[in-house]
Amino acid sequence: MKENMTATPPSPKPVHACDGDHQHKPGEKHDHNDHDHGHAHTMMIFGKNTELYFSLLCGATLAIAWILGRTLVPAGTMPEGGLLPILITSYIFGGFYTAKEAIETISKGGFEIDFLMLVAAAGAAVLGKWEEGALLLFLFSLGHSLEHYAMEKARKSITALADLAPKTALLKTNGGTKEVETSELKAGDIIVVRPNTKISADGIVVAGASSVDQAPITGESVPVDKMPVDDPANALQQVKELNARYKVFSGSINGNGSLEIMVSQPASDSTISRLVKMVNEAQSQKSPTQQFTDRFQRIFVPAVLTLVLLLCFAFLVLNEPFSASFYRAMSVLVAASPCALAISTPSAVLSGVARAARMGVLIKGGRPLEDLGTLTAVAFDKTGTLTEGKPRLTNVIPMNGSSETDLLQAAVAVEALSDHPLAKAIVRDGKAKLGDTAVPEAQQLEAVLGKGIKATWQGAPVYIGNLALFESLDEYRPSTELTTQVQELEHGGHTTMVVRKGTVYAGIIAVMDTPRPEAAEVLKTLKSAGIRRMIMLTGDNQQVADAVAQQIGLTDAWGSLLPEQKVEAIQKLARDEHKVAMVGDGVNDAPAMANSTVGIAMGAAGSDVALETADIALMGDKLTLLPFAIGLSRTASRIIKQNLWMSLGMVAILIPLTITGIASIGPAVMAHEGSTLVVVFNGLRLLTYNKKIPGK
Repeated sequence: MKENMTATPPSPKPVHACDGDHQHKPGEKHDHNDHDHGHAHTMMIFGKNTELYFSLLCGATLAIAWILGRTLVPAGTMPEGGLLPILITSYIFGGFYTAKEAIETISKGGFEIDFLMLVAAAGAAVLGKWEEGALLLFLFSLGHSLEHYAMEKARKSITALADLAPKTALLKTNGGTKEVETSELKAGDIIVVRPNTKISADGIVVAGASSVDQAPITGESVPVDKMPVDDPANALQQVKELNARYKVFSGSINGNGSLEIMVSQPASDSTISRLVKMVNEAQSQKSPTQQFTDRFQRIFVPAVLTLVLLLCFAFLVLNEPFSASFYRAMSVLVAASPCALAISTPSAVLSGVARAARMGVLIKGGRPLEDLGTLTAVAFDKTGTLTEGKPRLTNVIPMNGSSETDLLQAAVAVEALSDHPLAKAIVRDGKAKLGDTAVPEAQQLEAVLGKGIKATWQGAPVYIGNLALFESLDEYRPSTELTTQVQELEHGGHTTMVVRKGTVYAGIIAVMDTPRPEAAEVLKTLKSAGIRRMIMLTGDNQQVADAVAQQIGLTDAWGSLLPEQKVEAIQKLARDEHKVAMVGDGVNDAPAMANSTVGIAMGAAGSDVALETADIALMGDKLTLLPFAIGLSRTASRIIKQNLWMSLGMVAILIPLTITGIASIGPAVMAHEGSTLVVVFNGLRLLTYNKKIPGK
């Protein structure tokens, strides 16, 4: 962890095979150090995957003992006692981490099913059933370690967030500028931001004009033009009421102009710091399911141990030797700790996760796998999620005798001199439309009033800009027809530019971040699967949001949202709908993902933060994988419930049978192994899942 981080990351509890939960969600307080298993500090013989290798070594030594016991021992070439060192080695590998975690939990006054599994394995060893005990430890530790391994990649979101903001800033002084740590900045300081660099602090523009890429913070697809505030002296007192064009965020990227920015708040309160705090809080909180599991363990484990202890002394009231009472007690202990119960959820989870991975969907554990199928609402970010994430030339409207080719040539020639992202989109798509048509070069590019650009092309001045430019440029104002068309396009979510050659208005060009081709079909499929609400949350303005929503069939569109407002929107949806997913790809989506029931990141286009924070990542950046993942989740949930009923049912049957002596440890172990195989094979059915959305 870097020393200059603004917040200390939590150490969320690693996933546990019997926990029934994998992510901490809002609303529950949890000491994130309470159950940190300390894998980074103990027995790291094989690196960070030591626990997994220990489990595999447990299985390997058990297999060796099993083979030798059925070949060399019957043949008389090896004494039966020769298997004991191998089985003890299997016990050590299979039980090391489980024992370590159980001891840590007990030392804090808690109980886990881990401990019961250990005692059961020990009881099997006392009774000479070493192979059964080793198998119990192998199956338990394998599921445990594989889930730990799958979740390790989800622990880096805080570092990625903190790295967005620059660590230094150019502070303006009386004699020039000096480089200082951003942590030293205070409200009222003036910093200088050079072209094409990250902005170091939240603040107000007091000098200079530029186009700022706010996508890392707000998710806006198009850079936002920034200009100096009219009254810098009173700007700090009015910062909340100021228009967005005067304000900038730490971590956003400056365009081609230099800016002087008055710092509005210290680094510890910046937008980036708030994002760190929100993700931190969301990831360190404990789910109701986990709390229920903890309560169950605290009751179930001591109850079974008490029962077993009492049964050890049954010889005092029954006419039987101590050995018979002890044997019965160990039979009950094994009956209360079946392999099937330990592996029922992991077998289905791991199969579901493996099947999803083959389709390009990363699912980080059992909790999101189960929760995904229970959703009634899905919230989407716009840019890069429902849309392609980059502006495209959508409309070319020639006027006053100009042809489409003439208008495109003028626009491409002038915009080719600019580095603005919208200019690049116009040049790229304009050249594609023109094909082999040559475009004479323009010269002498200059900015005009901060609202557009001007260049000389074919001996005449060409102006390109918004309506405001031409309203204040000179007496040659745009016509009512042109103004009306621009307003209609902007109402439809387009960014428009008017092109004027000399004094003649040649026409209008418009760009827009267009919806993904598959978005409408995906939403239609989700609706047919019972998702009642599909909401877009975006930093773009409401007109853009409404236009996209109408094109692809969303039920709601909420625009002009900052990251914390997206979190509030998710929290409101969670209250209304109970289960809500957040699908996004940007840094600004990370807090909303962390506060949702299931956070889903668009992988290839997604930021590292969104990918790390999310519970599920669509790795191939394919929105069409969302219906597949929901269908897989619903099937997995059914299989998990079936497995739990089978395993708990076996416990409910075997405990009375072993207490009454009807069943001994032999039949109990056989029943366990049989139920374990049924549960595992039932879970493996998920590997063949191939539907989009199963019936509800």
